[in-house]
Amino acid sequence: MTHYLYLLVLAFTLSYPLFKSFEDKIRFYKKWKFLFPAILITSVFFIGWDIWFTHMKIWHFNTDAVVGLFIFGLPLEEWLFFFITPFSCIFIHEVMLYFVKKDLPATVTKTITLTLAAICLVIAAIYYEQIYSFIVFLLLGLSLLIHHFIIRSNYLGRFYITWAVCIVPFLLVDGIITGWPIVIYNNLENTNVRIYCIPVEDLFYGMLQILQVVGIYEYLKQKRT
Repeated sequence: MTHYLYLLVLAFTLSYPLFKSFEDKIRFYKKWKFLFPAILITSVFFIGWDIWFTHMKIWHFNTDAVVGLFIFGLPLEEWLFFFITPFSCIFIHEVMLYFVKKDLPATVTKTITLTLAAICLVIAAIYYEQIYSFIVFLLLGLSLLIHHFIIRSNYLGRFYITWAVCIVPFLLVDGIITGWPIVIYNNLENTNVRIYCIPVEDLFYGMLQILQVVGIYEYLKQKRT
């Protein structure tokens, strides 16, 4: 039964958003034409990153918690993770758009963006020898600055609202993945700072991933409009 653990976690993650996608209020299924391209585009980068880190032994997978089908060194469940997690998070994004009409004030959004970017870049500089920490914090810091200064994203405030809600299910799911463990980390390549059993880098990794999906998703929606 434990061989299906990762698969069961993913099924649990997907079940409610998929079921609620057809509810009249949200009608999330009508947004799938924007969502699926966003997920596919971002998954190319993050799956490639995952394959590289697995090959470099930054982390590896507990073979007792997966069904045993590996593709380029990643279990099938890990491939599904990069589609199911964004699907569920963008569902939350749409729910928050429906129920929370007010955006964050522009000054608050700017303060959050610049402060968070600065913190990420400082941490990246401090932990430059720990490859997981360095890359996660560097990419997130740069990504936030690009969204703010170059893309001039009008959805960053909404993204922060979305991510604030996503953190709760994220910690629940990642707590199982890292606590069982399903994914086992090489602690020489991270800060070794934990939220319960979750490497703190995972939280910022998730933020980076969902920011990219939200960015492409919102771009496609606005382009269609």
